[in-house]
Amino acid sequence: MAADLFGEAVITRQGPALSGSEDFAFMLEKIPGSYLFIGNGDTPGTCMVHNPAYDFNDGNIAIGATFWCELVKQYLKL
Repeated sequence: MAADLFGEAVITRQGPALSGSEDFAFMLEKIPGSYLFIGNGDTPGTCMVHNPAYDFNDGNIAIGATFWCELVKQYLKL
């Protein structure tokens, strides 16, 4: 779905394994789902969220909102 919305060129289908996703992996053993990131770019502040240097890219708000709205529409078959 993300590739349909934003183009295949900006999608990484299988990123590197991260220890931050381990807890979610246990949930996925019980309930089907997925774990994804909305990229923050390649500028200073693009480190992981729990790093004191992290700087959220406000440009991702529209991307995230668009993705989640489409996800809900598809789930509800709207």
